[in-house]
Amino acid sequence: MYRTWTHERRNPPAEPEPRETDDHWGDLTAEPRGVDYIEVDDGLWLAPKGTEGAGAALLCLHGGGFVSGSVFTHRKVYAHLAKAVGVPALIAHQRYTPEHPYPSQQEDALAAYAGLVGKGFDRIALVGDSAGGGLAITATLAARARRLPPPAALLLISPWVDMTVSGDSFDTNAEKDGFFYRDVVTELAAMYLAGRDPRDPAVNPLYADLTGLPPMFIQVGGDETLLDESRMLEKRARDAGVEVRRDVFEEQQHTFQMAAGRAPEADDAIGRLAAWVRPRLEL
Repeated sequence: MYRTWTHERRNPPAEPEPRETDDHWGDLTAEPRGVDYIEVDDGLWLAPKGTEGAGAALLCLHGGGFVSGSVFTHRKVYAHLAKAVGVPALIAHQRYTPEHPYPSQQEDALAAYAGLVGKGFDRIALVGDSAGGGLAITATLAARARRLPPPAALLLISPWVDMTVSGDSFDTNAEKDGFFYRDVVTELAAMYLAGRDPRDPAVNPLYADLTGLPPMFIQVGGDETLLDESRMLEKRARDAGVEVRRDVFEEQQHTFQMAAGRAPEADDAIGRLAAWVRPRLEL
């Protein structure tokens, strides 16, 4: 999902567009019907018809390696998910690196989460893709430290969790994944960390105490270089007593769910997420 970023780094356009809209990721996704979009200070509300007054909600943390992506690039894919679950969703604004390294993005996620709690939502699922997937976990751990009520579930789409970039699949899937080479991800991590130890539990869930985390559902493409990170995360979570489901979609790329409404594999993945999380939101 960092196609534009890597392209711009090698071939800078004469007049680059703002990072909020420059990559056209949303072009991959069909427009879901029956969903209203409302801009607010902390992000973008997605309101499927018939979900007014719901006590449950999704908080969505978008991917983009912390250098790109936005509520606009991801509005349609998360609208598909919100509609399938039957609840409203908030995609939170995130600041970008390298201008705003850690903990800026975590602070943004925590502010959005606390805002939902303050509005009376008592059943919240955190959803994150790629960098947003790792952020969903570290933000949940930070929320616990601040004595905020825990989310009901974590939905993690191709989560990027290992700031040490150690997974073997960076080598074994190097010829299959067209975007996320080890050196690219290492550079993204360096901008986010800004000198922090990549093994710090505050930024790397693989080194954190995951005990007591809510149930998590991990989805990952079989051809992506982040495949091993999902395996390591699953093991760490299970060892900590966390309920985990991990679905590997063979021959699929990183965050293939962005093709929702256009590809049956993406629609299947969205459907699985919705079916799994609905009972955990008491729906």
